[in-house]
Amino acid sequence: MLREVIYIMRVRIPIKILENNKEVLTSVVANRLLLQMSNLKACEDGYMLAVTKLIHIGCVDDEFNSQHIIFPVKFCCRIFTPVAGEVMTGIVHKISDGGVFLKSGPMNMIYLSSRLMPDYHYVPGETQRFIRDDLSKIEIDVVVRYVVFGVRWIDDKWREFRVLASIKADGLGPVSLNGLDGLDGVDL
Repeated sequence: MLREVIYIMRVRIPIKILENNKEVLTSVVANRLLLQMSNLKACEDGYMLAVTKLIHIGCVDDEFNSQHIIFPVKFCCRIFTPVAGEVMTGIVHKISDGGVFLKSGPMNMIYLSSRLMPDYHYVPGETQRFIRDDLSKIEIDVVVRYVVFGVRWIDDKWREFRVLASIKADGLGPVSLNGLDGLDGVDL
């Protein structure tokens, strides 16, 4: 689910940037805000995708630091939050006998358990895969349409959502892609 959220973040500006003109430009604060956000990646509200509006840059904080000046910045940010019941697509990047790991957008930890893949059976070997009686396959680099079964925020060094996926419904499972536009072999 995409949504807009207003945040206030304390942005640190190195004093060495200010030595030439002794004033802080809005562009410098905005660039430092984006730099700090790129290191943050996600929060409990979701994955931070883009700053859509810079609302207010406050006065310098009183906190003394000989290397940085700190400004409170209020901004609007577009975030993505995985929600249970949402249908999404992802690309298989790892397979084990217990299930499949998918990547989808900013999410790298989507687990599709073999218990939530009805009628699919694990096939071991050099090219591990799950296969169904109608010969549809789930293997590495295959696009899979899934429903979000469960979501958990993990605040560790990766700071990300862990998603449990399912393909126990109509219209879910491996997706066939016929080239980029579906017109392969057609002369226009």
